[in-house]
Amino acid sequence: MQYLLGHDVGTSGNKAVLITTDGQVVASDVETYPTHYPKPLHAEQDPEEMWRAVGATTRRILDRTRIQTKDVLAISFSSQMVNAILLDRQAKPLRLAISWLDGRAVEEADMVMRKLGGPKIFALLVGVAITGKDLLPKYLWLKRNEPDLYDKATTILDVSGYILHRATGRLVYERSTASVTGFLNLKKKTWDTTLMRFFGVDKTKFPELVSSCDRVGGLTKEASSVLGLLEGTPVIAGAGDAMAVAVGSGAVLEGDGHLCLGTSGFVGIVTSQRKPGRQGIATIQSADLDKLLLIGETETCGACLKWAARELYQMEPEPPAYAHMDEIVEETEPGSGGLIFAPWMYGERSPVADECVRASFINLGANHSRAQMTRAIYEGVAYNLYWILESIEKEYGLRPDPIRVIGGGARGLPWLRMISDISGRTLETVPHPRETAAVGAALLGAVGMGVYPSIEALKQVVPTGKIVEPAPDPPEIYTKLYKAFKSIYPSLCKVYHTLNEPELKTAH
Repeated sequence: MQYLLGHDVGTSGNKAVLITTDGQVVASDVETYPTHYPKPLHAEQDPEEMWRAVGATTRRILDRTRIQTKDVLAISFSSQMVNAILLDRQAKPLRLAISWLDGRAVEEADMVMRKLGGPKIFALLVGVAITGKDLLPKYLWLKRNEPDLYDKATTILDVSGYILHRATGRLVYERSTASVTGFLNLKKKTWDTTLMRFFGVDKTKFPELVSSCDRVGGLTKEASSVLGLLEGTPVIAGAGDAMAVAVGSGAVLEGDGHLCLGTSGFVGIVTSQRKPGRQGIATIQSADLDKLLLIGETETCGACLKWAARELYQMEPEPPAYAHMDEIVEETEPGSGGLIFAPWMYGERSPVADECVRASFINLGANHSRAQMTRAIYEGVAYNLYWILESIEKEYGLRPDPIRVIGGGARGLPWLRMISDISGRTLETVPHPRETAAVGAALLGAVGMGVYPSIEALKQVVPTGKIVEPAPDPPEIYTKLYKAFKSIYPSLCKVYHTLNEPELKTAH
């Protein structure tokens, strides 16, 4: 029997899976690593710790399964996106990676938008105003604030490119992750060097592009020693986490949708048509070179439940805490006694793109209980996700139903029932919701090795888990509260900016 290894090099750690060529998960493993927050709005990670985690998880899976290394057909990667790594001439990192969580480049984002007529004009041209969390402002921040390192860097890439380099010795930039830089021409699938020149970013620092199913090379002698695999084991490029998740969920055909309930959350829909951005919804390259991914991301999804576990229940945000909260919300009436939670803890991208917005309990009274606060958090995230789905349907005419659901939150049935009832959509889980991105990476490896003729063929490989259908008569209170929920941001926008805009500028 032959196997494929998939890795999901994420924010909190690396998840690894070993699958058979027919998509069955044989084993999985996790290795965590830290995120460093040296200053307000700054978030950085050590790419070398990520590579060590890839090695540790691979070795543990091989030790546990006792499979022959010659039977590993290929290895492939999913990776976090919107991060920047500077490499010197020896391809060594010059500094820690600037994480996707990092929002330091506020002034640079404003500068970029002023160059194109200001935020309103920029939003009309591009579809959404950019923030200090986007990559172009981060590149410009490095150029302005760390010019010596920027000039010394011969290569700028991301986590995907760094891991592929450590595995194969090649310097490449995978197209799906390149699409979030803003510099990938989605029509030609090439670097937009004109745009790079316009914004003053050195095009020579960006390496050649490869596609998700391309064979980048074979494991070097050094990499094979770290991973415990045979030298020369094929390395397939893989994709960004959102794109790998789509593959791992089986949502790979035109119009298919998936919903991620991770620390952050997003709705992704496969389309062959490039769509202009609206309400923070963007079009990026999918793992399938012939298709794009329409995506709306909410910055905090499961992070809200983590906060609730720590602050409301003084429990570590682990499965027992979530199971405890699930029981509580199941016993609490829908609508949470008229209490609404706005789940914008770290600013937001979609459906409102604003770094200044923050989470809020609305209509909290002395009569409300901790249980109602907990359920309001679950419901608030559900309202926010429905707002994204509703915006996609209104702006683009796309209404995926059923929707595949992945991420750690997909294991909580009470939450899935709320989302289904509020959105009116049928939700389908997958057998391994937390490892979906790693499974997707492994399946891309299978396509790259010719096991399957195309990414579309993977539709039949990923089975459906639980199916959650909306109630025939969902609680009417949801309709009333959802309408009120959508009025929170326009009503409090000025308040959020008064409170948080000075902090953002000072943090820069």
